[in-house]
Amino acid sequence: MITMESFVPRLVAWELTSACNLECVHCRASATKERDENELSTEEAKHLIDDITRFAKPVLILSGGEPLLREDVYEIAEYGTDNGLKVVLATNGALLTPEVATKLKKVGVQRVSVSLDGASAKTHDDFRGMPGAFEGALSGINVLKDADLSFQINTTITKRNLDEVPKILDLALELGVDALHIFLLVPVGRGKEIEGDEILPEEYERVLGWLYDMQGKVSIQLKATCAPHYFRIMHQRSGRIEKTSGLAMMTRGCLAGTGFCFISKIGEVYPCGYLPVLAGSIREQPFEQIWRQSRVFNDLRDFSKLKGKCGICEFKRVCGGCRARAYAATGDHLAEEPCCIYQPRNWL
Repeated sequence: MITMESFVPRLVAWELTSACNLECVHCRASATKERDENELSTEEAKHLIDDITRFAKPVLILSGGEPLLREDVYEIAEYGTDNGLKVVLATNGALLTPEVATKLKKVGVQRVSVSLDGASAKTHDDFRGMPGAFEGALSGINVLKDADLSFQINTTITKRNLDEVPKILDLALELGVDALHIFLLVPVGRGKEIEGDEILPEEYERVLGWLYDMQGKVSIQLKATCAPHYFRIMHQRSGRIEKTSGLAMMTRGCLAGTGFCFISKIGEVYPCGYLPVLAGSIREQPFEQIWRQSRVFNDLRDFSKLKGKCGICEFKRVCGGCRARAYAATGDHLAEEPCCIYQPRNWL
């Protein structure tokens, strides 16, 4: 029997800063060049890690913006490592140097994700809003390889690069990545301005089917993010749900509020970085209290509250629909997933 106590944070994404050296068209954070003076301090960051580790040992994702723009990123990463967390870092790659990679490895960062949104400079640079971003990302990846630091590629799928996805996989294999994670665009932040670039539901189904087909053909880990109906496809195609843990962390579709949460630069806690429904602030409440008692988190854990076809879908416990995409489309995070073409057996 699933109880509210059954839900523990397995992944925590933490926006260390919204400052960034790029201006990506799909940016969730609407990142700026300058750091926010109200960002969590180093001491507040350590206090947050203490709060988290009192009751859970999740994978801690240090993100941004560009987290390498915080001088104390190494101190924070080391503190998380010393307190038993698996610390990973998400970067655009442009600021990676041999010295940076050496420091990241020394403080215990277990994997670095580099964003790569095209198989060519033209596509990627157009996404990133800066000529040379593609070469910068590749340079950063080579730095990680030379440092023998585990790395993965994160790719956001839109109409701009949909046809390049197989080539992106080929490039990932050529580069020797440990994993390729594809993210399906959720139109929030600056991404709202390119809402028309969101691929059609039928294309979602096709690209997720392709990803499933590739799973057994390549040696690297493949994962779909912001695409919970991939778990429905897995079940339909294989008859089972293949669960993993650690850095793979594929336990069900939408993890927002059930196994995952997002912490903003100023300590605000949300179910995920794409779902702007506030659960609480760590400057006002302990993290564990927010995790266990937040109304939005507990609503997301009660699958009987899902609406529309998600509410009656036989796959709602393994999929759940993207709550952020539902919110972006309707203003209701419990509404049905707008980009799923599946018709539940009980749907009239």
